[in-house]
Amino acid sequence: MFFEVLPDQGGERVDRFVSAHSGGLSRSRVKTLIEEGCLSCGPKTVTEPAELVKAGQHYVLHIPPAAPAVPEGEHVPFDVYYEDDDLIVLNKPAGLVVHPAPGNETGTLVNGLIAHCGSSLKGIGGERRPGIVHRLDKDTSGLMVAAKTEKAHLALSEDFAARRIDRAYLAFCWGCPNPAEGDYEGDIGRDKRDRKRMAIVTHNGKWALTHYRTLKAFAMGAALVTCKLATGRTHQIRVHFSAHGHPLIGDPVYLRRVPAAAKGLTPDARAAALDFPRQALHATRLGFKHPRTGETLSFEAPMPEDMQQLGQVLAAQE
Repeated sequence: MFFEVLPDQGGERVDRFVSAHSGGLSRSRVKTLIEEGCLSCGPKTVTEPAELVKAGQHYVLHIPPAAPAVPEGEHVPFDVYYEDDDLIVLNKPAGLVVHPAPGNETGTLVNGLIAHCGSSLKGIGGERRPGIVHRLDKDTSGLMVAAKTEKAHLALSEDFAARRIDRAYLAFCWGCPNPAEGDYEGDIGRDKRDRKRMAIVTHNGKWALTHYRTLKAFAMGAALVTCKLATGRTHQIRVHFSAHGHPLIGDPVYLRRVPAAAKGLTPDARAAALDFPRQALHATRLGFKHPRTGETLSFEAPMPEDMQQLGQVLAAQE
C-alpha cells in the first residue's frame, strides 16, 4: 500500500496517518505492522509508530499474507443466510459454542467458519480467521454475522458498539409479563454470590435496556415474547426476565426451582416446559448496513423445531 503525505497532513503520528488512509486497517493493526518492520519511507524502514510524518514523504506498507488460523477448520453444520467477500450471516444452532475455549477447543462455530469460508477469509489481525463481532450463548440459537475482512470487522464492531444493529429475539418465559409490553431496565454485572451468573447490580454494572412485547399468553403459566435489544450485555434478556419474575423456560443458570407459574399449566404443558433442555431463546432477526456497500440488510430466522414443538404443547392446553 502506497501513501503520500500531503502538505496539510504533516505532523501526524505515522500509525494514525497510515490507518486513516489505509481503507480499513485498524490503528492497532497498523501499529503492529510498523513494529514488525512492514513500513518503509524511501530506503528507511520505519519501526516507531509514534514517528511524525512530514509533507512530501512517501510510505509503503507491506501487508504479509494472513497466517493460518490457530483454530483448525472443521466441518460444523449451520445454515448460511447470506455470504459475500466481506461477511457471512448464519443461523447458529443451539448447543454450538462460538469461540474455542478451555473445554471446547474444537467443534466451535469459529472452526466451522474457517472450514466453510476457506480462502475467502482475508485475515483479521494478520490471521486467517473470521471476525466475530457479537456472540450468542452456547444454547441460544439464531442469527449471527461474522466478518471476513479487517475492514468489515472494524465497521461492524463500531455499529454494534453504537447500537446501530437491529436485533430481535423470541423467547418463552414463565408467567405472563405485566404490562404485556414494556421495557426492562437495570445495570448488569457479575453476581457477587456466583461468578458464573450475571445480575442486576447497583455498583460496577453496565446499563442495559430490553424492549419486550408479549405475543401470546398461555393461561397464566407461560408466554411467548419478542425482545428487542437496546444494549448488548452478557445474558441480558435472561437476566432481565429473571429479575422481573419471568425467567426463561429451560434456563439452567437463572431458573433454579420450579416456578409458581407452572401451576397455571396443564400437566402435559408443565412437563414439556420443565423438561425443556435449554433456555428457550432464539435470535430471530438481524439487520445492519453492509460495511462496504452501505446497503441495508435484514434477515429473519424462524424458531427452531424444539421451540416450535414447545409452543405447540403450550398452546394445546387452551
